[in-house]
Amino acid sequence: MRTEARFPGVEMDVGHYESFYLKESAPEGGRAVWIRHTAHKRPNQEPTCAVWMTYFDATSGSPRAAKQQFGAERLGTPAGSYMRVDDSEIGPGYARGAVSAGDVHGAWTLRFNDRHEVLKHLPSEWMYRRSLPRTKLLSPHPGASFDGVLRIGKERVEISDWPGMVGHNWGAEHAEQWVWIQATAPEGAASDDYIDVGAGRIRVGRLTTPWIANGAIVLSGERHPLGGIGRTYSTEVAPTPTGCRFSFSGTGISVHGTVGAPAEQFVGFLYSDPSGGSHHALNCSISDLELRVERPDHEHVQLRSERGAVYELGTHDTGHGIPIQPYEDG
Repeated sequence: MRTEARFPGVEMDVGHYESFYLKESAPEGGRAVWIRHTAHKRPNQEPTCAVWMTYFDATSGSPRAAKQQFGAERLGTPAGSYMRVDDSEIGPGYARGAVSAGDVHGAWTLRFNDRHEVLKHLPSEWMYRRSLPRTKLLSPHPGASFDGVLRIGKERVEISDWPGMVGHNWGAEHAEQWVWIQATAPEGAASDDYIDVGAGRIRVGRLTTPWIANGAIVLSGERHPLGGIGRTYSTEVAPTPTGCRFSFSGTGISVHGTVGAPAEQFVGFLYSDPSGGSHHALNCSISDLELRVERPDHEHVQLRSERGAVYELGTHDTGHGIPIQPYEDG
């Protein structure tokens, strides 16, 4: 497939990346699946593409992860699909595929549904049309419910009504540093409520911006946007490789919390920037999440997700101690 066809409007001499991914976790916590379909284009080169899979199980040690990378001829967008990489495909309501690397072999057939509207993390539509910001983020299905089967080696994992989400990001480069926090149906909330926030620091010349958060929390079916560039004064993000303390605010709402997990429950991947350089992405999709939601004229709400939330840190720091999977990127 030609680069111009896969990335409309992206010139051949420009770097670009795109990702469709899903996360689903067992209702009782402790198990989760994280699957990514990615395309990566360096300036003046044809794209590569890859399929990634991680299965988290708190009872069986470290996550099991695999990644396979392919050339541009294995990348496509069939009718009615978001992205296809080799034989793995994700689209509205379904994901199916397989990946094999080293001694990890996974295959999945999944269905999902979601009554929520698309969550556009960025507050203005023009931000999705222009070159800045250089990273775009939205969740086509922010509060989905999954059914199906995952086969991981000889193990068959039956998935029935697992809460989760489907996300989409793209752009010319990753943020200098980022944090992703997500949970569907936390304890103390309605069954299809969720929180989904991405926060990042962006390098501008020799300077790096304060943390800028974008996302939302849904309470009793009502969406409350959080963050934005005008709320950096009330945004607090204090990340470590295995956890984060945070505060986000929106109109008439503030959210304060912690998220994290033991180091052995994290997976680490190399993420390459299209124009050079790389990050380490550290992800645990069975993290513990504690939230306190404050609103004027409302009782404060305490929410919790036990071993069912996402905490992801993107960093240039290589001394974090989380093993990085042996897969190149880009």
